[in-house]
Amino acid sequence: ADNEQEKIRVEREAKTISQLTHPNICTLYDVGNEGGVEYLVMELLEGDTLADRLARGPLPMRDVLRYGREIAAALDRAHRAGIVHRDLKPGNVMITKSGAKLLDFGLAKGGSIEISPDGATQQKALTQEGTILGTFQYMAPEQLEGIEADARTDIFALGAVLYEMSTGRRAFDGKTKTSLIAAIVGGAPKPIRDLQPLTPAEFEHVIAKCRAKDPDQGWQSAPDCASQMEW
Repeated sequence: ADNEQEKIRVEREAKTISQLTHPNICTLYDVGNEGGVEYLVMELLEGDTLADRLARGPLPMRDVLRYGREIAAALDRAHRAGIVHRDLKPGNVMITKSGAKLLDFGLAKGGSIEISPDGATQQKALTQEGTILGTFQYMAPEQLEGIEADARTDIFALGAVLYEMSTGRRAFDGKTKTSLIAAIVGGAPKPIRDLQPLTPAEFEHVIAKCRAKDPDQGWQSAPDCASQMEW
């Protein structure tokens, strides 16, 4: 109640996700304030986060394709509403009996929270440009450059998540934030088939196009990517 930054985040997230109704997005039922404390009433999800599941190793390809399509469908719903998630990562996906559920739109486009290079969260003006938002390992090159995010920014992150789902390893990593950023901007992950020899070449192509350094060279929409995974 006495943290203005958190109150702004709660209000922003509530307004964002209240616009979204989709089987693969966590449902928001109510928003309120009691005794000066802001609260959300959200769908109870039973299962593990994708991050917890990945701690046990890579997923079978059939599950990678299923959950990948479901995450892409959730992103498509958000993008059609003019919302870019900007922080897609395994910790923001729940794996339930009914499938994948995308959550935590607290950094959605239009928000005011900046993630600084030292990892601290800072309140910034809504109109400020050139800010870096999200989690470094899953951020697109344009995010790191502070360029305006669009739907393709989320698709880059989806590619990184798909890579991790199929290999159990992060697509981009580094001993320092500088080396991590360099890997994202100019490097390429180890080919999936070097780690998982039975991976279909077509799937490797899907991920490679997700993580195109130039957004114009990658998938232009979540349905484009999902249809390739369906194929």
